[in-house]
Amino acid sequence: MDYAGFQSLTVELMDRVAHVIINNPPINLFDLVLYPELAKLSAQLCDDDDIRAVVVSSANPEFFIAHFDVSLILHLPTGRPAPVVLSDFHQMCENFRTMPKPTICAIDGRVGGGGSEVTLSMDMRFASPRAVFNQPEVALGIIPGGSGTVRLPRLVGRSRALEVILGSEDIDAATAEKWGWVNRVVDNPVEFSLAMARRIASFPPAAVLAAKRSILRSDDHIVEDLLAEAGEFNALLSDPRAIAAMNNFMARGGQTREGELRLGELASEIND
Repeated sequence: MDYAGFQSLTVELMDRVAHVIINNPPINLFDLVLYPELAKLSAQLCDDDDIRAVVVSSANPEFFIAHFDVSLILHLPTGRPAPVVLSDFHQMCENFRTMPKPTICAIDGRVGGGGSEVTLSMDMRFASPRAVFNQPEVALGIIPGGSGTVRLPRLVGRSRALEVILGSEDIDAATAEKWGWVNRVVDNPVEFSLAMARRIASFPPAAVLAAKRSILRSDDHIVEDLLAEAGEFNALLSDPRAIAAMNNFMARGGQTREGELRLGELASEIND
């Protein structure tokens, strides 16, 4: 399968492991470059029987993926009913969750919003001590509508998910590890993740597939929950408070390097 031609992604193949490197300067924003490319790549990796494990990392030590482009959210159509099929974003996340091979992300720097939701969809998350996590959507008047309200409680529990999502504060790597948000904190998450991927890729693939498929059965009703989440998200897009908060976020430095490096503080300022 051809993995060339991406603008924001590089795919390195070795020992039946695909190492996907995100590089969308300056902050790895989920924009109209990165988003369609990662969605396309997720489908390709699903169908490639020669790949036995996937590792996703970032070329930018400050940002894994900042979040989804708020300027695009502001232009989404309003008044839509709850969907009956998964959105393209939800389908991309489901590709990483359900593909017949393990998916691992190596997180260094910040990951937030839609970027966090992609990592939540993967099978394993290994983070550096510098990693920072945030779901800022409620401060913007919306919700984590790309699977965050569905996946995060399944990892960290109801109360901690509410703290993260309602509080919109930065969560450090040590806390994320303690809560089960990430598997572990390691000094070199890329090296650790690739070593894990190569180890799993060396095992009989039928056993790996059967084990993953069996474990995924514990994700009861996840598609139904994703559709309900999308309905809640759609309903908020026309709320004047949400529109004002998102515009204020952009005006106060959202989606700039300086603003994103203090995302938790910025989230507390935009509704003043």
